[in-house]
Amino acid sequence: MKMSHLVHTSQDGCRIVEIMNNAKEPSSSECNCPTEQMDWLSVQDSLKGQLITEDVNIFASVVIFERPDRVRSAYTLPSPHPTWWDFAGVQDSIKGQLITEDLRVQDSLKGQLITEDDFKWRLPTREKEGSCEILKYVGGVDLSFSKDDSSIACGTLVVLDLQTLKVVYEDSSIVRLQIPYIPGFLAFREAPVLLELLDKMKNNAHCFYPQLLMVDGNGLLHPRGKFCCYLKLEKRREFLSFGLACHIGVLVDLPTVGVGKNLHHVDGLTQSRVRELLQAADSPENVLPLIGDSGYTWGAAMRSSQGSLKPIFISLGHRISLTTAIEIVRMTCRFRVPEPIRQADIRSRERLRNNQ
Repeated sequence: MKMSHLVHTSQDGCRIVEIMNNAKEPSSSECNCPTEQMDWLSVQDSLKGQLITEDVNIFASVVIFERPDRVRSAYTLPSPHPTWWDFAGVQDSIKGQLITEDLRVQDSLKGQLITEDDFKWRLPTREKEGSCEILKYVGGVDLSFSKDDSSIACGTLVVLDLQTLKVVYEDSSIVRLQIPYIPGFLAFREAPVLLELLDKMKNNAHCFYPQLLMVDGNGLLHPRGKFCCYLKLEKRREFLSFGLACHIGVLVDLPTVGVGKNLHHVDGLTQSRVRELLQAADSPENVLPLIGDSGYTWGAAMRSSQGSLKPIFISLGHRISLTTAIEIVRMTCRFRVPEPIRQADIRSRERLRNNQ
């Protein structure tokens, strides 16, 4: 069996190992023994070992090579080993290094997070204050995935006129996502696609550039502490609540609202418990503050359309208060999901279908 190793060093000094596997299952003549006496289990284990080596290194190569803007240190791998039952440990070690880096980035971004109203416009429903302009253009972003290949996605940005709720701008991009999905760190996989669409619009100085952005995903309403098992003991700590809406909002420096269709179970809040509380509250506004066992207000649940049994879950992204976020979501709901996000979802799915 032949196995050749190619070692490449990137400009960042990251060591990427690619194993080119030329192995083939040996014949009885190559083994110089009768077929019935061959140790096929050993042969199978050896072949599995080479396959696992390749898989681990491909995983590491993707993590390093596709993320040069965020990864500066090498993800080192153990040398090839004759036994491969420790593959899960190797994979967790790589995930641990990746999560450590993600937590570092999230800490940096969270330091810039603003959780109160910080904008120069006003809502049409509020009294005029000075020479403030009225909020007119609301953006929505969403990412849809191919049914045949979950690594192929279409990111879509739409901008709506708040008064008419008609789409005045639309752009989308179909990409192959290279960054692996790790629960709790979705932003690192999806945000780059959506940020590119926003940057493109801003660089072109488009007159419809949004004054506020709605994201199909959570902001501060985000789970914490679930994935520290991958980290070294001395680095385990509370996972910061910092979802996709926060991530995008801080990086583009726009007032941003996160709107989720499902509730992450966090701080004692569960989907069934929230529905019961929403029904028991019998509020004419159909809004329930999401207050966890700790007393912290994570966001709000809202039955956004008449007759809707399923609430949506609103949370802060950046530069906006929860009160204002709820008011804007209510203004943009024709159906259950706010129109900016609904239109982004519809158009991203349509683009994927037309591309197949």
